[in-house]
Amino acid sequence: MKPGRGTFDVWAPTASRLRLSLAGETLEMAAGDDGWWAPTEPVPDVAGSGVDYGYLIDDDPDPRPDPRSRRQPHGVHDLSRTYDPASYTWNDATWTGRQLAGSVVYELHVGTFTPEGTFDAALGKLGHLREIGVDLVELMPVNAFNGTYNWGYDGVAWFSVHEAYGGPEGYQRFVDGCHAAGLGVIQDVVYNHLGPSGNYLPLFGPYLKEGANTWGDFLNLDGPGSVQVRRYILDNVRMWLEDYHVDGLRLDAVHALNDAGHQHLLEEMAVEVAAMSAHQRRPLTLIAESDLNDTRLVRPREAGGYGIDAQWSDDFHHALHVALTGETTGYYADFAPLSALAKVCERGFFHDGTWSSFRGRNHGFPVDLRAMPTWRLVVCSQNHDQVGNRARGDRIAEALDEHQLASAALVTLCSPFTPMLFMGEEWAASTPFQFFTSHPEEELGRATAEGRIAEFEQMGWDPAVVPDPQDPETFERSNLDWSEAAGGRHARILEVYRRLARLRRERPELTDPSFAAVSCTADEERRVFTMRRGALLVAVNFGDAEVSVPTGDGVLLFATGDDVSLRAGELVLRAHAGALVGPAR
Repeated sequence: MKPGRGTFDVWAPTASRLRLSLAGETLEMAAGDDGWWAPTEPVPDVAGSGVDYGYLIDDDPDPRPDPRSRRQPHGVHDLSRTYDPASYTWNDATWTGRQLAGSVVYELHVGTFTPEGTFDAALGKLGHLREIGVDLVELMPVNAFNGTYNWGYDGVAWFSVHEAYGGPEGYQRFVDGCHAAGLGVIQDVVYNHLGPSGNYLPLFGPYLKEGANTWGDFLNLDGPGSVQVRRYILDNVRMWLEDYHVDGLRLDAVHALNDAGHQHLLEEMAVEVAAMSAHQRRPLTLIAESDLNDTRLVRPREAGGYGIDAQWSDDFHHALHVALTGETTGYYADFAPLSALAKVCERGFFHDGTWSSFRGRNHGFPVDLRAMPTWRLVVCSQNHDQVGNRARGDRIAEALDEHQLASAALVTLCSPFTPMLFMGEEWAASTPFQFFTSHPEEELGRATAEGRIAEFEQMGWDPAVVPDPQDPETFERSNLDWSEAAGGRHARILEVYRRLARLRRERPELTDPSFAAVSCTADEERRVFTMRRGALLVAVNFGDAEVSVPTGDGVLLFATGDDVSLRAGELVLRAHAGALVGPAR
């Protein structure tokens, strides 16, 4: 995507000489005053199935891939290949989109979601997603990375779609198929760093600046040459939403975007996406992953915010995880009281200016409960980070009983926020989701493994149990086993998700976006949590002894098992059980 530029034009302000290697020919290029280079000779006709090409920079004899390459069929170190996204015939002309408010998001990793690990194979599972109430499918990053398999956050070719998944045309078929099934698509994108192998951008221009975040060098968002770097990112945003008909983007770790410019990149992004949404006449959504606990991100621009639509709230996950598991190591420590879950559900964040023992400082800002709708916070009981960044990549299904797993679904899907499910949680998948890489470089693979071990020591986890990310078995173990969903406790948990999906559709209280309609209690001694959503009552016994909870009038709309009863306005919950009570309809 090079608006107003030729197919082979490239921004390379730091190069002294540039040549285009194309279809067996080498063509000289000339630079304009803006640092963009264009061929000075007639370019061979490249119409048809695509042609391989690259750039010879200065005196380097090896051609480098296009920074805006649409395909890397032979890997990120090899030549680029042309691809015209307009060559695909779309069938979604009547698609009007899905708004985030009221929706359920489902996060998946294409490579481990099915045995085949492709977009086409994933299309075969859309009926399953509809049955559990999914509205938006969120794909972990699919841009090109070095190696065969990876989580995707090591991507370096941001405009390319990973070939093993099906490449750009496979991606278009997937989005088209989702729209035909009534599902929107959210694409996870990474703009805060580039992967450690195959990043040739610095050879072309000042894409990076001094300094680094947790994962790599800072992008140059505010220094000399940053106008074109920002345009590079914004054009990538446009590519997903225009050329691939995606319905929204999940923006990875935006707190790691180092931008001191007069207008933050996120606000500039929100402005452009809002204009695109108006033109396309369908919702286009931006969801930020941020650990800042600052709703300035999602505050409308008219009110002094950045205008992003929603952001993840890790506090919800931490509070629910601790209530379910009792685990209080590392950053879980502050969430030990059950009241932490009550506070999060009533006020959005637990850390809203309070002391964070893990960070060693006060953290976060209060949510404006009167002005902000609850759906702007995306929450979960599991996601790729919270599972995959555990030492063994173990899911909560490994440690919890059926009542607890159903209670996790109950609290998440009946919370006032936008719920997100992680692939396989809906049937209590027994397969882990571990951190896996396939770096061809032995030294890089070893450094990745050592870095993981050092990271887990901070959480107090045993480094001896950390799987080697480079071991192919680590990837294989992380593939979902779909046969599980057909029987035993897996099938029973799957039915829990289906029933809760129906209730979300039937009961408007469960999608009411007002914080004022939420009130919670936390009985620390008995470990009983209640949450009122208008006329509905969610009650969960996180303790190990049977309890009774007064409910007043109402009927049992949902229970985590047959051994939950409601008699004469008294709800009896065995250990770990939960229920939803409300007026009959």
